Amino acid sequence: MTHELPQDPPVDEGARPAARPTGRRPARRLLFAYSCAIAALTIAIDVISKQLALHSLDTETRIPLLGDLLGLQLAFNTGAAFSIGSQLTPFITLLGIVASVLLVRAALRTKRRIYAAAVGLILGGAIGNLVDRIFAPPGFGSGAVTDFLAYGELFIGNLADVAIGAGIVLYLFGAWRIRASSRTSPATADGSAAATAPEEPNPDTATARLERTHP
Repeated sequence: MTHELPQDPPVDEGARPAARPTGRRPARRLLFAYSCAIAALTIAIDVISKQLALHSLDTETRIPLLGDLLGLQLAFNTGAAFSIGSQLTPFITLLGIVASVLLVRAALRTKRRIYAAAVGLILGGAIGNLVDRIFAPPGFGSGAVTDFLAYGELFIGNLADVAIGAGIVLYLFGAWRIRASSRTSPATADGSAAATAPEEPNPDTATARLERTHP
């Protein structure tokens, strides 16, 4: 005599609890607000530092901070980085406006917090220098950027330049970290799934055992 295996009662799929998402990324609006907050803080620090430099430093005297490597000295730059294009200030101002608009669009589209922070730093630094080019003497759109961080005999910059450099480094680091994690996560996920997957019972084997037990 054979015994049929008891079957599990049908499960109402509507009664199953919905799976909760894990590791959910922040919404784009929050990331955009995060970028804007970092940019605003960068602009504020840059503007305040430049005002302090204008009132405390001069163009003839250098105050050493790290010997000859780093010091404080006032300078005015009408060009781009390393004073390149000093005769093209209005054109550089226009490029700064275009770059700022593109950075705002990038902040709207970013999906990761590390990218949002990087874009915020770059945007804040770009707007900080753009404010000087628009409003500083000698005229609207052709103003000189206030610099005060002297790097040896190489060049003199400001905190906006530091923010732009830090943002670029942070963006590259984020891209490297995300790329490295994407390489290792599939293999890890497959290995863990294979290690934890339960062994499914064989119904034929269970039936044969029951037949032998209850002839």
